[in-house]
Amino acid sequence: MWWENDSLKCENSKLFIEKREATQLAEQFGTPLFLYSRARVLSNFQTLLQAFQAHSPLNIHIHYALKANPNIELLKILRKAGSRIDAVSPGEVAQALKAGYKNHQILFTGTSLSTEDLQSVFGFEDMIVNIDAEEQLELMREVKDRGFQDRKIKVSIRWNPGVGSGFNPKVVTAGERAPDGTPIKFGVEEKKVIPVFKKAVDYGFIPLGLHQHLGSGWIKEDYEVIRQAVDNLIEKAIELQDEGFNLEFLDFGGGFGPRYSENQDIFPLQDYAEHICRRISQSKLDIKAIALEPGKYLVGDAGILLLRVEYVKESYGNLFACVNAGTFNTVPRPAIYTQAQHPIINCSNLETGEGRRMTVAGNLCETGDVFGKEILLPPTKRGDILAILCAGAYCRSMASTFNLRDIPREIIV
Repeated sequence: MWWENDSLKCENSKLFIEKREATQLAEQFGTPLFLYSRARVLSNFQTLLQAFQAHSPLNIHIHYALKANPNIELLKILRKAGSRIDAVSPGEVAQALKAGYKNHQILFTGTSLSTEDLQSVFGFEDMIVNIDAEEQLELMREVKDRGFQDRKIKVSIRWNPGVGSGFNPKVVTAGERAPDGTPIKFGVEEKKVIPVFKKAVDYGFIPLGLHQHLGSGWIKEDYEVIRQAVDNLIEKAIELQDEGFNLEFLDFGGGFGPRYSENQDIFPLQDYAEHICRRISQSKLDIKAIALEPGKYLVGDAGILLLRVEYVKESYGNLFACVNAGTFNTVPRPAIYTQAQHPIINCSNLETGEGRRMTVAGNLCETGDVFGKEILLPPTKRGDILAILCAGAYCRSMASTFNLRDIPREIIV
């Protein structure tokens, strides 16, 4: 089946994750239940690292986007593999430190930051702080002058290259406006980048890098836009070097992810890595490292959510598999983003023969609380265990206790 990988397999019409039968795990630990594959996380990390190491002698810094999934055991697995961290809040910094990461391994990239946020992160020596706006730099100066005058605070600048891309307008993070017209709040616009670098030096900060993040959920058709943004970043870095700024790294952000549907043309990661490395080599930039910020790519397809069918309901010709969890408490993405789709399979019956169109309905008081709308499932009945695939990223981390429903347990296998 198209969604199978080394860690997730169909055998004898049953679903296995790391050679353990999903229905047995559901019986042992109860449902709803998040399951994460250690081996798949490590495999994804190595695939990404090797894609860049094959084309560049530079250090490759993979900063895991902690917002994708803050599970501390996953963080420890990635730390031991050589990962760094992309954190967006003081709480995420605290979680990374708890998992054993060192200050210098954390890149803090916040937006609309408060005085309290900055006071917190400035307290950690050697942590790199991204500047998201010229106005933020002014606030950073005030905080530094009040309590951290003697601290050498390392910074990079997140610029907005004028183009971005993502699977939904809400996750496009560069350009002037998202496709739905929403103004993009992130990053320093192109004409302000060099002045902000100069100000940062004048204010006593130490600029080390240039950063961009374009959006989330790239597929193959996004590649041309992403490649242009890569070229824009490198050209801007050359300008900065010519102005006398000695950058240590370029950060290309994240955005690439796993395959969420059979008809999805996955983003060409190998071509992306080769293009970045070749363009940097041609540029003669004197940098030490290439930085990346993957979230979904590392943990997305390493996780599944198991649910139990409580009953099958028919109403006005509509057929529902009514399950014992709600989207907002487990996998909020389909309820938030129109384009977000997670494969759903029946672990109790993976036969691919005749099936029926069913809506997998959650237990929340919300019409939009559906995991999948009129999807084709094999014969499904009360007590069957369904699996929501690609549930390792932006599922548990976005889950709430709406309707005072509990957030599920997490198990790593």
